[in-house]
Amino acid sequence: MTAAWVVRTGRYGERDAWALSENVAGGGWAEVPDLTPCSTRADIQALVTATFPEDSLGRRANYTGQLWALRGRIQPGDVMALPMKTTGEVAIGCVTGGYEYLADEADPSKRHIIRVDWAVTDLPRSSIKQDLLYTLGSALTVFAPSRGHAVARLETLMRTRTDPGQLPYKPAPSLNAPSAQGEDDVDEPEALPDIAEQARDQILTRISETFKGHQLTVLVQAVLEAEGFVCEASTGGADGGVDIVAGRGLLGMDSPKLIAQVKSGGQVSDPVVRDLLGTMQHVGAEQGLLVAWDGVSSSARHSLQRERFRVRLWTSSDVVDAVLRVYENLPEAIRADLPLRRVWLLAAE
Repeated sequence: MTAAWVVRTGRYGERDAWALSENVAGGGWAEVPDLTPCSTRADIQALVTATFPEDSLGRRANYTGQLWALRGRIQPGDVMALPMKTTGEVAIGCVTGGYEYLADEADPSKRHIIRVDWAVTDLPRSSIKQDLLYTLGSALTVFAPSRGHAVARLETLMRTRTDPGQLPYKPAPSLNAPSAQGEDDVDEPEALPDIAEQARDQILTRISETFKGHQLTVLVQAVLEAEGFVCEASTGGADGGVDIVAGRGLLGMDSPKLIAQVKSGGQVSDPVVRDLLGTMQHVGAEQGLLVAWDGVSSSARHSLQRERFRVRLWTSSDVVDAVLRVYENLPEAIRADLPLRRVWLLAAE
């Protein structure tokens, strides 16, 4: 029976690109030797105890649960999700092979792997509803999201890039159900949340719900003005490919002269990029900003990479970053629609 898994690729997403290019999930655990000889959870527990003798019992139990999932529970046919730190997007694929140890790999942080056929590599977090984002938001490296019909919804996202939300039927018991052997300690991501990531997801969802359509242009204009630009925005009708015209100086006519195109719904295709480049040339803009809340197609991404010194892409994650960067300088009306409070937390050791 199909299960769903998340195997993260480093605290800062340092192995994100490697995982996608090599069609694998995993890595990390550089201190841990080959898990292949371990055929039971007890074997993993003994190996963890030998590898981390100075760690607390709780931490060793945590490691045991995750490494046993990696070694013995993830199976071909399961769904794999990878929330990426580097891009803010989510990759989803199908597991094609169980645990492998790449003994000849020079980098010890890339030896523990699971083979995955990544079907989607650029799903924006804005395409995933808040409850499922919360379920994916564990601080664990390896865990099995199951709440809120996660398995069926991830399968649907993999096929259609659309989250159907909570399904109307009761799901059948799955491999993610708690077991009598204590194997459920990686199946409860809410017990160890990534608070920072969950806070960002809540902000992203609020922006998505509050600043729809032309209102997203209003928000982007406010961000640019907080950054020191003088802006002129369209009124929401036919805009000839320009949503915002911006520049520096008293009249907004000094360099850099910028135009922005803002798309609040649906993946943006390559013709939109070409139109933006053409409009830049037509109006004499030096820089372009494409705000694509739901991301861009692969062909559009390639075009943007070729024009990286002329056009900048902001996806939903980039908009959140920009808002947080200038939040105190945003208009009062926008801060009322998006009320945020800075909170300091003790960093995890």
